[in-house]
Amino acid sequence: MTEWRIEPTDAYARAHKYYEKKQPAELIAVLDNFDRYFKVISHGVHPQFVVAGYIHDEGKGVRALDQKGGGKGKLRQTRLYVYPDVDQRVLYLITIGDKNSQKDNIKLSADFVIKLKGA
Repeated sequence: MTEWRIEPTDAYARAHKYYEKKQPAELIAVLDNFDRYFKVISHGVHPQFVVAGYIHDEGKGVRALDQKGGGKGKLRQTRLYVYPDVDQRVLYLITIGDKNSQKDNIKLSADFVIKLKGA
């Protein structure tokens, strides 16, 4: 079985840089949850069958991993949007955002998947 590969987008890189400076605790929390998710799928569990309180189905195969369970104190709602391409075994990191950008991030993620699939 081929190992999963992680592929960050440009939008993710920009968002990561922003969160690193402005909201580092939230970034650490979503990345910790990403690490948990990645370990599970790396052990052979189909990405769409991974269930946890921090995982949200956003349609078109996109999953949003939030900040729940991470850090100390109250963290702002933050989500890391990912798309697991099961056929290619690539886990795309699409973007990171908060509640205010959630609608735009879901659209960006859906558009990313549509473009990726060439549909």
